[in-house]
Amino acid sequence: MAAAALWRAAGGPRRWRALAVPRRGGAGLAVDDTVNGLSAEQRQNFWKKLGELGVLGITAPAEYGGSALGYLDHVLVMEEISRASASVGLSYGAHSNLCINQLVRNGNEAQKHKYLPKLISGEHIGALAMSEPNSGSDVVSMKLKADKKGDYFVLNGNKFWITNGPDADVLIVYAKTDVNVVPASRGITAFIVERGMPGFRTAQKLDKLGMRGSNTCELIFEDCKVPAENVLGTLSKGVYVLMSGLDLERLVLSGGPLGLMQAVLDHAIPYLHVREAFGQKIGHFQLMQGKMADMYTRLMACRQYVYNVAKACDQGHFNAKDCAGVILYSAECATQVALDGIQCLGGNGYINDYPMGRFLRDAKLYEIGAGTSEVRRLVIGRAFNATFK
Repeated sequence: MAAAALWRAAGGPRRWRALAVPRRGGAGLAVDDTVNGLSAEQRQNFWKKLGELGVLGITAPAEYGGSALGYLDHVLVMEEISRASASVGLSYGAHSNLCINQLVRNGNEAQKHKYLPKLISGEHIGALAMSEPNSGSDVVSMKLKADKKGDYFVLNGNKFWITNGPDADVLIVYAKTDVNVVPASRGITAFIVERGMPGFRTAQKLDKLGMRGSNTCELIFEDCKVPAENVLGTLSKGVYVLMSGLDLERLVLSGGPLGLMQAVLDHAIPYLHVREAFGQKIGHFQLMQGKMADMYTRLMACRQYVYNVAKACDQGHFNAKDCAGVILYSAECATQVALDGIQCLGGNGYINDYPMGRFLRDAKLYEIGAGTSEVRRLVIGRAFNATFK
């Protein structure tokens, strides 16, 4: 069953399918990697258009301007945007899930009313800051420190590899509020940080291999004063905010590899039926038919896995093992499908006049971000081991 049919069968609104892929005549939004070259004003208008489409607050309640829908809807929008541009999809996921959904799940009423409406409308851009130069998958080793001083926490340190960092107005930032507690995970707190807070600034914009239309940078905190009322969740228990959010982050971001695989098929299949060699279309050669079959079945297997886990989450069944599993499997399949796509185009697949190289570079990110493939395997293995304790 096609993605659109699955979506309709699950009760998802058809209007999300109007998300724009220019080559398919989408009426909603022109999405491609040229967003990387837009001015600040143009980028802001772009995000506002996403807000008008109703996709930024998919999991947020209607009272804050959200769509009050579920994770299957979120995955499908992530997939469709990523089909047009993986870079835009990544920035969308960071904004709508890593920032907005974390606020929905963990914010108090005052925080939700203050921050969600503008994030959901696209007037403000959101981000999440967890990783540091020497603290990626090993998140509890973070060094950013937050000291309580009166009605404020004073943050010192830095964050690295922050998606949407150069553009974000609102960021969820994790810092150590107790550096002596054992285990170290008990001393982490989540904060809501705003652009313009004293002592907070962005630093180098990172020159990435792929996802070049999604801005990424380093964040610097030098005696940054954050009001105590901006603590997200419970003081020194931010690891629970972090880990529960990480499971859903992995689920929603797994829509990115799905969109990338579909994009590869969108380009490779027609090419195989236009390009000729030895007197016939190369798609008629059995080896090329095998590649088409491999790419298609990888995509469809991933799609079913991701959609089923998303539907389970919508029904309240959250499973860290499968949230890690969907991003592990879909990310590695997307890299392989991109490699197969390059092979299908031959020499043309290796030049930048065609998008296959970009698909490969973009796909590789999903084997690294939100926990590496190796960490995802550890999560799955430990989940099995836990049942035998």
